[in-house]
Amino acid sequence: MSLVITIKSEREIALMREAGMMVSKTHQYLKPFIKEGITTKELDRLAEEFIRKMGGVPSCKGYEGFPATLCTSVNDEVVHGIPSKRKLKNGDIITIDMVIGYKGYQGDAAWTYAVGDVSDDKKYLMEHTERALYEGVKMVKPGNHIGDISNAVEKYARAHHLGVVRELCGHGIGTDMHEDPEVPNFGHPGEGPRLREGMVICIEPMLNYGTARVYQLDDGWTVKTDDGKPSAHYEHTVLVTKDGYEILTPRLD
Repeated sequence: MSLVITIKSEREIALMREAGMMVSKTHQYLKPFIKEGITTKELDRLAEEFIRKMGGVPSCKGYEGFPATLCTSVNDEVVHGIPSKRKLKNGDIITIDMVIGYKGYQGDAAWTYAVGDVSDDKKYLMEHTERALYEGVKMVKPGNHIGDISNAVEKYARAHHLGVVRELCGHGIGTDMHEDPEVPNFGHPGEGPRLREGMVICIEPMLNYGTARVYQLDDGWTVKTDDGKPSAHYEHTVLVTKDGYEILTPRLD
């Protein structure tokens, strides 16, 4: 089946900048609340209220039956953790992944946060997963290929002895949260679709402190590491510009 990769117009890019900034502002808003004792369900409530006040739509809520605004993945949960009455504890790490719609266009970003004082292993994992994201982002420019991004992420992760999850990947984004092309976190330079000005993609390394193997819980959503070791996940929505790239979900902290 051939890929359908959309090139965004200036109008569409402007709307995606707005959606992306809403994502950035929501992450910034939530950060002070990520403390010992708060439940992931309360974080979800705070996020939905904030998003709707800005005029955005929490796009994950109801997406293929997902029941919440945020994906809240704690410790050995890799992605798609469902908010619940679970209270965060000192030493946890939590990935908050969200997609916000604005006037029909989407913005998407995930960040892993430390709850209080975390172990050196978790600090190492977080630091190098975030750096792996930016290694991938640096490869974004017209003429390069998706494989150049994938290889940069994989090379960095393997150099730092982190497990690269292969079952999950980044993606294109626009009016839908998941569009072509897929953006894996492993691959070979020069392979895959060629990047063109006006493409918008989500780059999102999901790296594990131990094995790369994962499994899905019976809830049909939550993915966990096979060995119970922690996982981290960082993601940006990235526009391919004439000369390189623009991050549409910039960190505001």
